[in-house]
Amino acid sequence: MADAPSPSSPPAASSDTPPALLALRHQIDTVDRELLALLNKRASLALAVGSLKKKEGSVVFRPEREAQVIDGLKAVNQGPLMTETIAPIWREVMSACRALETPTRVAYLGPAGTFSEEAALGYFGSSLVRVMCASIDEVFRTTAAGAADFGVVPVENSTEGVVARSLDIFLTTPLFIIGETSLFVRHNLMRKDNALEGIEAVCAHPQALAQCHGWLSAHLPHAERRPVSSNAEGARMAAQDSRLAAIASVRASSEYGLHVISPAIQDDPHNRTRFAIVTDPHRHPAPKASGHDCTSLVVSVSNRPGAVHDMLVPLKKHGVSMTRFESRPARSGQWEYYFYIDLQGHPDEPQVQVALQELREACAYFKVLGTYPLDTH
Repeated sequence: MADAPSPSSPPAASSDTPPALLALRHQIDTVDRELLALLNKRASLALAVGSLKKKEGSVVFRPEREAQVIDGLKAVNQGPLMTETIAPIWREVMSACRALETPTRVAYLGPAGTFSEEAALGYFGSSLVRVMCASIDEVFRTTAAGAADFGVVPVENSTEGVVARSLDIFLTTPLFIIGETSLFVRHNLMRKDNALEGIEAVCAHPQALAQCHGWLSAHLPHAERRPVSSNAEGARMAAQDSRLAAIASVRASSEYGLHVISPAIQDDPHNRTRFAIVTDPHRHPAPKASGHDCTSLVVSVSNRPGAVHDMLVPLKKHGVSMTRFESRPARSGQWEYYFYIDLQGHPDEPQVQVALQELREACAYFKVLGTYPLDTH
């Protein structure tokens, strides 16, 4: 019997492979082995860091540290690797190294194939324990109960605006935000049959149905628009009934064996959704300043003339930029509102610290939802 090739031997090439191509493939094989050796060396160092953290009682995952690592690599990248590919590559590397220390449990809106799952994998890497939840409420409850280390919840869409349910829960949850990630959302129409004809209902999350309103009105004007708990749940339903179609990701079409019959049906071609990473502050400390941070607040003011203006004066006075300002009714029956505000900067920065102190004094209700590094993708 012929000897089997050794693990270090390159795969056999056909006799008509050009020598120049063979030489390049050999160089790539050599570099791949060098990369593997360096990745294992990095993993060993990560384990040593984990041992020190365990002795000190500190946490494994530090979002500001990972943001600094990625920013540093982007700054020294000389190509031809594109700078925007650095973050996803190194998030996977760091995810694999973290998993050697302790598995990271992440809760998000399921089932398999949701955009929330895609956001979780993009932020934490694929070396995580997936905790799929039936609703946004359950993501918050699961994380608060300690069944997950972190939760991933949608908070804002570039087409439809805020995800109201997430903002409402932030008022009462003990969780706070330690990170964010933004995802390009490409909605695809899918079903069991590879045709538009015969679709009686389109099943999707209400946000997805709204984001595809124009396309659905033009191409499926008589089909029912059926809201469900998630796009992946719609895909699961469509896989069981050929009269149904779903709006979901390509990942969901693969997961449930559906045909993508119309890709990219979202009305806004640049449609993006922003997700917040939440955790329990008693189990995970707030991130330290990374150099490009966001501080999220929810506040309310007395119902009097000039109250909202007075609330914003400390920000202008101390040169703190406000990047988001949203209002939500307080549901008190008195026409009162909560205001959700994003500020540039970290409370450890003197101008932010004093602005927050003065803002707190001007508000009837004041809650810091979290301070975290801005999205590094």
